Amino acid sequence: MNLDEIIKNRRSIRKFKDTPVDRAVIEACVEAARLAPSACNAQAWHFNIFDEEAAKEAFCDAVFTGIYKPMIFFKKAPVIIAVSASIGGNLTTRLGQMVSGTRFYLIDLGIACEHLVLKAQELGLGTCWIGWFSAKAAKKALKLPLGHQAEIIIALGYPDESPAPRPRKNLKEIITYNR
Repeated sequence: MNLDEIIKNRRSIRKFKDTPVDRAVIEACVEAARLAPSACNAQAWHFNIFDEEAAKEAFCDAVFTGIYKPMIFFKKAPVIIAVSASIGGNLTTRLGQMVSGTRFYLIDLGIACEHLVLKAQELGLGTCWIGWFSAKAAKKALKLPLGHQAEIIIALGYPDESPAPRPRKNLKEIITYNR
């Protein structure tokens, strides 16, 4: 499968087979994320992987409560990846963030996680990533130190559904040249 096919075929998967995902396959996905570029090479990301049932359920029960309860379907995925970041970054990114008002670590996490989900697609896995969870509960469950925050949770596993493509804007609607 070439990159265009991988991008065109990737979907958010919410139903997974019970098939376990080998740790070497999980690590191949995280390796793709590790190689992503980051502002000032800060690499401010960390990936907490839950592939054991009890640990996964405890984490999901902690972060998908109250208004986040609709996301509890994540618990059925064979693997949950909680992605956290050092929100300060290195000195150069902190200065850049102060001047521009841009939280570069969030952009960096987005790039890294997209690398991860595209690699997963290449390997025949499905993913769904969300930011709708209790970040406070995740910080506590992950025992994150001061200055670190959970930002993204990714469900990973072998798909048990084939969602149709979602509508996309026409290319001409999103391009402007030279103005």
